[in-house]
Amino acid sequence: MNHFGELTERMNNFREELLNARPMVCVERAKLITESYKEHADKPMVLRRALSLENILKNMSIFIEPETLIAGNQASSNRSAPIFPEYAMDWVIDELDKFDKREGDRFYITEENKEALRDIAPFWEHNTLKDRGLAAMPDESKVFYVLGIIKAEGNITSGDGHIAVNYGTVLEQGLIYYKERTEEKLKQLDLTDYNNLNKSYFYKGILIVIDAVASFAKRYADLALELSEKETNASRKAELLEMRRILNKVPYYPAESFHEAVQSIWMIHLCLQIESNGHSLSYGRMDQYLYPYYKKDIEENNITRDIACKILSNLWMKTFTINKIRSWSHTRFSAGSPLYQNVTVGGQTVNRKDAVNPLTYLILRSVAQTKLPQPNLTVRYHRGLDDNFMKECIEVVRLGTGMPAFNNDEIIIPSFIEKGVSEEDAYNYSAIGCVEVAVPGKWGYRCTGMSFLNFPKSLLIALNDGVDLESGVKLCDGVGHFKDMNSFSQVMEAWEKIIRDFTRHSVIIDNCADIALEKDTADVLCSALTEDCIERGLTIKEGGAVYDFISDLQVGIANLADSLAAIKKCVFEDKVITSKQLWNALIDNFYGEEGKRIQDILINDAPKYGNDEDYADLLLKEAYDIYIDEISKYKNTRFGRGPIGGVYYAGTSSISANVPQGAGTLATPDGRKAGEPLAEGCSPSHAMDKNGATSVFKSVSKLSTDKITGGVLLNQKVTPQMLSKEADRLKLISLLRAFFNRLKGFHVQYNVVSRETLVDAQEHPEEHKDLIVRVAGYSAFFNVLSKQTQDDIIERTEQVL
Repeated sequence: MNHFGELTERMNNFREELLNARPMVCVERAKLITESYKEHADKPMVLRRALSLENILKNMSIFIEPETLIAGNQASSNRSAPIFPEYAMDWVIDELDKFDKREGDRFYITEENKEALRDIAPFWEHNTLKDRGLAAMPDESKVFYVLGIIKAEGNITSGDGHIAVNYGTVLEQGLIYYKERTEEKLKQLDLTDYNNLNKSYFYKGILIVIDAVASFAKRYADLALELSEKETNASRKAELLEMRRILNKVPYYPAESFHEAVQSIWMIHLCLQIESNGHSLSYGRMDQYLYPYYKKDIEENNITRDIACKILSNLWMKTFTINKIRSWSHTRFSAGSPLYQNVTVGGQTVNRKDAVNPLTYLILRSVAQTKLPQPNLTVRYHRGLDDNFMKECIEVVRLGTGMPAFNNDEIIIPSFIEKGVSEEDAYNYSAIGCVEVAVPGKWGYRCTGMSFLNFPKSLLIALNDGVDLESGVKLCDGVGHFKDMNSFSQVMEAWEKIIRDFTRHSVIIDNCADIALEKDTADVLCSALTEDCIERGLTIKEGGAVYDFISDLQVGIANLADSLAAIKKCVFEDKVITSKQLWNALIDNFYGEEGKRIQDILINDAPKYGNDEDYADLLLKEAYDIYIDEISKYKNTRFGRGPIGGVYYAGTSSISANVPQGAGTLATPDGRKAGEPLAEGCSPSHAMDKNGATSVFKSVSKLSTDKITGGVLLNQKVTPQMLSKEADRLKLISLLRAFFNRLKGFHVQYNVVSRETLVDAQEHPEEHKDLIVRVAGYSAFFNVLSKQTQDDIIERTEQVL
């Protein structure tokens, strides 16, 4: 028997239906937005965006599943992925006949729908976000994008996402509150000031989308009535009529019950996903803003705990219906089709009290019962977190879904306050997407997740005097070739020269993407629900949010550490390898007897990050701090335009980018062969962490985690047997408390699955269709991953408590 109980038969049937749904490509949105863009081509872009959302919500297919208590669908069928042509269309047309032949993340499309997309493609030629983003990049920076050293495809082929809007205010006030505020601001504008003309377009756009969302909800209310008139089951008939009542009320008017609140949240969340295909759209601190509705209904006997759990489980299944198709090259950075829709629970209230409440426990229970890769569940840890709650969290961990992840108040809140976030807002932060963090409803887009910078590849270029080994392109002036270096200080000098220059180019690429996003894809609804865009009359990309800090993502951190340690130890200290021998071995991919001998020395005779050895750990800190220092100098496109911040910080939430970035990286001085995956997040390289979990925690804690506010992603893996005894579960709780309280760790999450199970799932996928694994800062079904990503997960170190 599951510790958390089982889904009701009805909800379990719904779950099975979703798991068996074939992920199709839906073309409805693509056709409707093309139609709208053509009709309103003469209008300002912000109005064009608003009118296109209105057209989509008015005309897209809708349905209400027989099992559901919550209405709303993203596409023409569940688990189907809409196409968003305004962001990019070239890859869609190029890959139409390959969607169902991918190694992983397959999608299916009918021949009729292929033709529909080919028909609208000419309109979007040289007319998409990707086209404008690439055209904006200076040649000297664009070469980094082309060579894959700086990966930014996701920024110019989709919306931003990475945000949580102010769901609490939506529930308390309804969309009518936002409409009335907007009408008042519009009335006050002096249009002789040309700046106010742009504000007027934004305000008119908000009024359009608010009415469109209300009408969209009413479409479902009308459908519920229509279905009720045909329904013969009295119980289902009553449910449909209640759904009709609720959908005629929310999200336009305030919610007054738990069911109303959940339906309101879902309708807003859904419309935001239809407005833009930016992922990591998150629910924020749901146990805080939803609790008053649960508490009231429980106290007034309007609901039972079991019914509330069923409604939450229903919400998670609806969340799982949302899907996204990416280009194959981008898919490899996001294996498993993740949407990173994060729910945050626990943590502290703004007056520093433990925020755990009865709904917090119920959210844990409902996520555990549903056992799906969405939503992405995060627990905010603080030193006052109750042991009983920690035990409940570990019970969820034991289920093997990779959830919950733990983020640490003890490091994140001070880091925010130091950067200018008010204390009240800092205590109200939530996880966004993977492990990135922000203040819900007040933070701009992309708190983490701009471009990816490949650290190991950057090191190889640094050692090659600034020349990319594969293309032969001179990217910048170096300090000489590794074969001619006679001290390790020259290696570090080369690294510093290269990484500072590459960081500068990553910011240029980011800015080009942001300028294009601001100009061409204003997200009107999302901006309206983010403070304080309405007050300023600015969209999020124009500087409307209260806070706007972002980070790029650094990939292959552990490989950098182990490479530097191997060079310093084996070449310059012990002198067991010459610089020329090492370089030739790298170029030859450790081929032959001599290559194998050198590879063995690099792997076995040099200290490794993840073992609490200062030698490697502090080398990484020194190298990473150079990057942190450099990135902190730069500003994003919103700097000085209203938000607090407008600057960068570091982040290691590299999702599954370690696999494709490894595929494009030659052999590295840590002994890794060409094409093999890089280490993910800030986790040690596979099998290099030999001293147990405590040593891993200590190594990670030596990084400047207070400055890596974009997220310090740490994956750990244990077998189910390791947590089978209560004593071991208590030991894990003690270990977590030590990591977070004493070592000021930022984040950790666990895969609880044996190597044997994973290998068997590769060989017999039909017997493991429910197997969920933690890929990076998110979970996915193991079977949908490419073999290369599966292998990467299999090879992770199994820790012993």
